[in-house]
Amino acid sequence: MLARKSIIPEEFGLPGLVSRIPRKPVFRDRVNKARFIAKNGSCNLAHKNIREQGRFLQDVFTTLVDLRWRFTLVIFTTTFVSSWLLFAMSWWLVAFAHGDLNPRREGNTSCVTDVKSFTSAFLFSIEVQVTIGFGGRMITEECPAAITVLIMQNIVGLIINAVMLGCIFMKTAQSNRRAETLIFSRHAVIAVRNNRLCFMIRIGDLRKSMIIGATIRLQVVRKTTTPEGEVIPIHQIDVQTESAVASNNLFLLAPLIICHVIDKNSPMYDLSAMELQCSDLEVIAILEGVVETTGITTQARTSYVSEEIQWGHRFVPIVTEEEGVYSVDYSKFGNTVKVTTPHCSARELDEKPSILIQTLQKSELSHQNSLRKRNSMRRNNSMRKCASSGSLRRNNSGLNSPKVQFFSPVEGGQSLNAVT
Repeated sequence: MLARKSIIPEEFGLPGLVSRIPRKPVFRDRVNKARFIAKNGSCNLAHKNIREQGRFLQDVFTTLVDLRWRFTLVIFTTTFVSSWLLFAMSWWLVAFAHGDLNPRREGNTSCVTDVKSFTSAFLFSIEVQVTIGFGGRMITEECPAAITVLIMQNIVGLIINAVMLGCIFMKTAQSNRRAETLIFSRHAVIAVRNNRLCFMIRIGDLRKSMIIGATIRLQVVRKTTTPEGEVIPIHQIDVQTESAVASNNLFLLAPLIICHVIDKNSPMYDLSAMELQCSDLEVIAILEGVVETTGITTQARTSYVSEEIQWGHRFVPIVTEEEGVYSVDYSKFGNTVKVTTPHCSARELDEKPSILIQTLQKSELSHQNSLRKRNSMRRNNSMRKCASSGSLRRNNSGLNSPKVQFFSPVEGGQSLNAVT
């Protein structure tokens, strides 16, 4: 009996077969890192250990606008009530110095009529600053100090009204409210367009009022190390887009696909499909423009990390013409389909253009094979239908009633005629 080694050659054994299988490069697992820009556009950045806090008080108006609504409303109410109380104390002091608070005082005219207590002085302060003027209390010519307090309260009241109402108006008409209707696709895609590997996103505007002078900017944020050993934790690299090359502005009437060609100047030039999933890459998209109705500049932001970049996908069309009108189906805004795309990097495609040709040829062959399979399945189904219909016809013919023959005797002979 021969040994197993003489029956099966070594090159066809399990060790030999395993050694000839091409191994994929092994990459370390990607460490979860914080996003620099959230999907809603907010900056994921915390400011700590700020020693010069007084700089915020130098720009009080911007500080009030940047505060949250609950803090703004508290400051708004506190400012008005404090001013009313402050000038109520001033009116009470004027009345006290003139002796108007003495109930036994008779004869002399009061500085302010019907101000006999701090409560009445507070009510008069509100009437003066808000210019209500109910008519029960009014200032007289008796006291110059009262006239001075009246002028000061009017000036201070106008300043408080201007600042607070302006703050409320600016918070109501902030540009980020308009940015809520500027949308980005949930995922970014990488596919071949015009024989070049491209990074693409889709942007759109939900409102009919347009964004004038809209511009789009793409930036890649990643951690880099310089040749000198300096570590830059947030290195921002500008990425060129086709829209920026053609013109400076976007006509954002319908959703647009923003395309970045991955060329030699792109930071994604050396990334393949597998390397992209293991990288700490983050692409930031910034859309800026002027609101047509208000003239306020607005900005919408989002970002895409490596898990949100789909390699070998393409956005589906969402603009169709229906009865002479272009219709946009926003339910398919972020939908993508798989397309044939090489998994190598753009550098490898430039060095070996045959990779793209071979990939397209394989895709064409697989497409033809699928069409052949579909055609063969259709022919088989049609033949089965024909065979089943023929058998049904034969069965139906067997179920038909047989011919009945009637025989009648004929005169002068023994022959019988069959009548059906």
